[in-house]
Amino acid sequence: MTTKTSTRNKRSRTNTAQTEVNGKINSTLQIQNLPIGKIKPDPNQPRKTFDEKQLIELSQSIKKHGVLQPITVRPMNGHYLIVMGERRYRANKLADNKSIPCIVKAFEDNDVLEVQIIENLQRKDVEPTEEAEAIAYLSDKYAPSEIAQRLGRTDNFIRQRLKLAGLIEGFKHFVRNGEMTISLGVGVALFEPEEQQMMLEAMGDDFNAHQINRMIKNQSYDLLMAPFDVDDKTLIAKVGDCNSCPFNAANQGNLFGEGKMVCTKASCYEAKKNKCFLDLIEQSKRENIILIPEIMKYWADDENNQLIISQLEKKGFKVYLLDDVEVIENPIEPTMASIKKEYEHYDYSEDDLKVELSEAKKEYEEELKVFQSAKSNGFVNAIVFHASTYKHREVFVKIIERPESGSATHLAPLTERKMADCSPEEQIIKINEREIRKKQIENNKQFEEIVGMIKETKYIDTKKALSTDEMVAFSISLFENNVDYMSQQKHFPNIFGKTSKMNKVQVVEHFKKNFKKEIFHKLIRYILTKQVHFGESNHVNNLTNISFYNAMQGYYKTKIASIEKGYAEDRVKREARLKERIKILEVKIQALEV
Repeated sequence: MTTKTSTRNKRSRTNTAQTEVNGKINSTLQIQNLPIGKIKPDPNQPRKTFDEKQLIELSQSIKKHGVLQPITVRPMNGHYLIVMGERRYRANKLADNKSIPCIVKAFEDNDVLEVQIIENLQRKDVEPTEEAEAIAYLSDKYAPSEIAQRLGRTDNFIRQRLKLAGLIEGFKHFVRNGEMTISLGVGVALFEPEEQQMMLEAMGDDFNAHQINRMIKNQSYDLLMAPFDVDDKTLIAKVGDCNSCPFNAANQGNLFGEGKMVCTKASCYEAKKNKCFLDLIEQSKRENIILIPEIMKYWADDENNQLIISQLEKKGFKVYLLDDVEVIENPIEPTMASIKKEYEHYDYSEDDLKVELSEAKKEYEEELKVFQSAKSNGFVNAIVFHASTYKHREVFVKIIERPESGSATHLAPLTERKMADCSPEEQIIKINEREIRKKQIENNKQFEEIVGMIKETKYIDTKKALSTDEMVAFSISLFENNVDYMSQQKHFPNIFGKTSKMNKVQVVEHFKKNFKKEIFHKLIRYILTKQVHFGESNHVNNLTNISFYNAMQGYYKTKIASIEKGYAEDRVKREARLKERIKILEVKIQALEV
C-alpha cells in the first residue's frame, strides 16, 4: 500500500510529457516546477512584441486555472533559458506565481533558434515584419515550398513574406504601427534598398500611401508592353531573361495581380529597352527597311522626340515622321469577343452584336486585300516604333511626295509645318495650340491621380446621405455611360437644356443649377428596366428581378395582376389536362397489374 502511494505522489510531482521538436515526438521529457527566479528569457528570441492587454488576460486565466501548458527551457550557466513559452512566462510573473511548470531539455544554439522561429510562426498573431525576418532565416536552410509545408502556409504567402524581409527599417516601422499595408510593403520591398531609401526620403515625415503607390507605378514596367522578347536570355547575357528574373513581380507572388509580369528594376529594363532599340536600328540597316518613329510633325520639337530624331540622323537614316508616309498595317480579324468589348457601353442585343460582327468582318476582308496588294501598289517594308517605349511593329509604307519650293511648303497645313518654317504669327498659333494639348495631358494626369487618391480613402464607406453634387454626378454618369443614343433621344431629349453654346464645364454647372431630383429618379427608373435578367431568370429566382417585380407593384398593380391572371388561367387549364392524362395512365397501370 505504501509503495503505491509513493508512486502516485511521485507522478504528481514529475509527470511524463510529450512534446514535438522538429517534427519528432519525444516522450522521455518530464515536467518540473521550477522557481520563476531561475528562468530567464532568451535575448536572441525572434519574437520581440507582446500584446500587454492579452498578457493581462492570460495572467488572469493562470490565476484561476494555472499554467495549462508547460514552457520549454534549457539549462544555461546555473539558470534556465526559455526556448518556447515566453508569453506564458511573462503572464505567470504578472500572476505573482513563484514557480512555473517546465520541460527541461538540452539544445544546440542553432537548433534553439530554429525551434523558436517555427514555434513563433505557427502562432496567429505574429507581427508581419518579425514573421518575414524569421522566414528569411529559415530560407537559408529550407526551400520556400518546404517552409510553407512546415508552417501550413501557401507558397505565395512565404514568397511574399520573404520579399517583405527586404524592406528597409524606415518602411518596416510603418508596417508595424499599421500605417502601411503588408501588400504595399511588399510592393516597396521589390526595389533595391537604395531605391527604397530614395522613396522614403521623397515621401517626407508623414506616411502617404498614395504617394508611395505612385512612386511604385513610376518605377515599375509592364513586361507585356516591353519592346523586347522577355524570354530572350541573350539580349543582355549578364542578366538573362525576364521570366525567371527575381525582379519580375510575377516571381514574388501576385503583387500586381494574378500572374502580372512587372519589372521592378528600372536600370535593367532601360538597358534592355535601349539594346532592343540599337538592335532594331541594325536590323533596319541590314535589311534595308525604313524605320519610322511614331511622331507627328506637330510634336517633333518635343525634347524626347528631338533626341530620337537626332539618334536616327546620327546613324545615317533619312528621318520620316508619320506625316511623311502612308501606312498600311496587317488588319486584325474581328471576333465576337472583340465586338462585345467595343460595344460594351451600348445597349445592344445579341442580334445587334452579330450584325456589327458581320460588318466588321467585311471591313476586315477589304483591309486584308489592301494589305496583301500593298507591294504591288508601290508600298515597301517598314518598321514603326513608339518614341518612348520602342515597342514596334512591321508595316508597309509609301513616302508622300511633297513639293520642295518654299511657296508650296507654306501652302501645307499649319499642323504639318515645322516651327522654323512658320511666320511669327503662325508660330504663336502653334505655341498656343501645343499649350492647349499639354494642358489636356496634364489635366488627364491630375484627374487620374485625384481619383486614385480618393479610391484609397474611406469615401465609399461614408455614412452621410448622398449630397446634391453626388446625385448630379451620378445622374450624368448614368446618362453618359448607360443610356444608348436612341434612348437618349426618346426618353431624355432635353436633359441638359439649351447648352449648345456652352463648354462641358459650363454644361455641368448649368445642369447642377437646374437639377431636380425628378431627373435623378427618371434615370434610376430607366436603369432599373435595363438591369433585369431574362432567360432562365424570372421574378421568383433572381434578386434583381424579384426586387424590380415588387417595386412595379406600386405603379401597375392592376395591369400586372391582369397579366398574372392570364398566365394563371393558362396554368390551371394545363394542369387540368395533365391530371386527365395521368388518370388515363393510372387506369392502364391498374389493368396491367390485374
